[in-house]
Formats: sequence, structure tokens, C-alpha cells
Amino acid sequence: MTWQEWLTIAYARLRASKSPSAKRDAEILLSKVTGATRTRVLAFGETLLTDRQRTVLELLLERREQGEPIAYLTGEREFWSLRIRVSPDTLIPRPDTECLVQHALDLLPPTHANVLDLGSGSGAIALALASERPAWKVTGLERLLSAVTLARDNATKLNLNNVKFYEGDWFQPFQTRYYDLIVSNPPYVKADDPHLNEGDVRFEPRIALVAGKEGLKDLEAISRAAGPCLLAGGWLLLEHGWHQGTAVRTLLARAGFSQITTFCDYGDNERVSQGQWVHKEL
Repeated sequence: MTWQEWLTIAYARLRASKSPSAKRDAEILLSKVTGATRTRVLAFGETLLTDRQRTVLELLLERREQGEPIAYLTGEREFWSLRIRVSPDTLIPRPDTECLVQHALDLLPPTHANVLDLGSGSGAIALALASERPAWKVTGLERLLSAVTLARDNATKLNLNNVKFYEGDWFQPFQTRYYDLIVSNPPYVKADDPHLNEGDVRFEPRIALVAGKEGLKDLEAISRAAGPCLLAGGWLLLEHGWHQGTAVRTLLARAGFSQITTFCDYGDNERVSQGQWVHKEL
């Protein structure tokens, strides 16, 4: 069987399984298994598959037909122009989270700064910040050891020496005023949200998605605990659900933050809120 013959069959099967990107999925899988770029796959469609390649492709195709995300099948996802390794233990980085990265970069000058990323997962946010700001010292904190290991591997692969990842639950390892900026994309989905049963989200770790108190539990915990870990004038930057902007602004205000602002994502939905910490001595 040639590359083109396999693509034709895979496209038809994925389209029948209601994949929203059947043609692209088939090309990515073939590229992954053969080691050829997608451009080469399309240009040299007459190339024959080996028996082993056909076996591996069939297994991957069956998993994709069941809805398993392409990112988990290939083990990677592009984020902020970085090739990030992912696993079923971590969320799949999404384009809207790049909005958080951009606003974080806009908050501080490119000179030295200490930055903390809470709930790093694969490390996507911390790695993006570290890649753009070599003078920043970026720390990632993640509760799941397997994700910490993955994030460290990503940093090594990307040759980023100004970012370190540690195991911990939110602020537990860090209780002193030290950071210029804290960023987080915490769990913020309600437990009964119907989207949890749709698309890629079905396969992603619930612990990284769902939070109590109508999705606000972790956002509230971070807002309340961030102040003592920030230098005077430091910033807290949070990603949240499209309908949670008002609630998060309220949480930030109650926690003592000022200069509170919310920004929209690429779909023009409220997605990222920030506040500035002004420490006042008693």
C-alpha cells in the first residue's frame, strides 16, 4: 500500500467517524509514523508503506476513530511556535492560552524578573515565557510528578536553562514574597459542564479541568494565596472560563489586588484576568 492509498482510506474512515479535521488528522498520523514531513508525504504519495508502518498506522487510526486527540496519539502539540511533548496526564495546550502568555510578556520588561507558573502541566506556559525572556527566571509548579518529569524533558529538549519545574500543590513550596509575576491556567470547569463529554476534552485529565464552587474553587484559592508570594507591585495573571470574568475580577478585588483588568481570547470571550499586588505594611 502506498502513502496516498493509505491517506485516502484513512480520510474516508475519519470522515465517517465525524472527525472535525479528517484530512489533516490522516496526514499528521502518516507523517508521525513514517518520519516524513507532511509536505513530503503529499509530494511522494507513491512511496510504499512497510508492514510495520501499516500495523502502527492501523492502531493509531482506530484510536482516532474513537475520538482520542491527535496530540495524545503523536505525543506532541505546537504552542507558541514551540513543539511541546504532551501525555494523557496533561492538558493539551490550546491557542487561547497563548493570550495569557502574550499579556504576561506585556506586563514586565525583558530584564530580570522572577516568574511562577502554577499548575504547569506539560510546561507550555512556563516554556513559552522562558523562550521569549532569557533574562527571566521562570519556575513551574505542578502537583503530578509524571507531568513534572514531562515538563523537565520539554525544557531540556528546547534547551531552555532559565526555567525549572518542581512538584507541589499550588503555593505549598513557596510561602515567601519573591515573585514579580505569577501566572496560572488552573482547573475552572464546572463538574456538570456538558462540554466534558465532547471532543478532545473527554480524554483529558479531569483533575486538570474540573473545579468545585461552580468552577471557581482553584481560582479563588490562588487569588487569596498569591499576595504573600508577590513582591510589591507584582502581578497575578489568571486564565478562566469565558463566563467567569466578573467572578474572577471580584475574587481579585476581595484578595486585595488593584489595577484589575480582563482580556478577551481569539474568540472575543473574556479569558484572562490580571491584578496588581501593592503590599502595605501593618
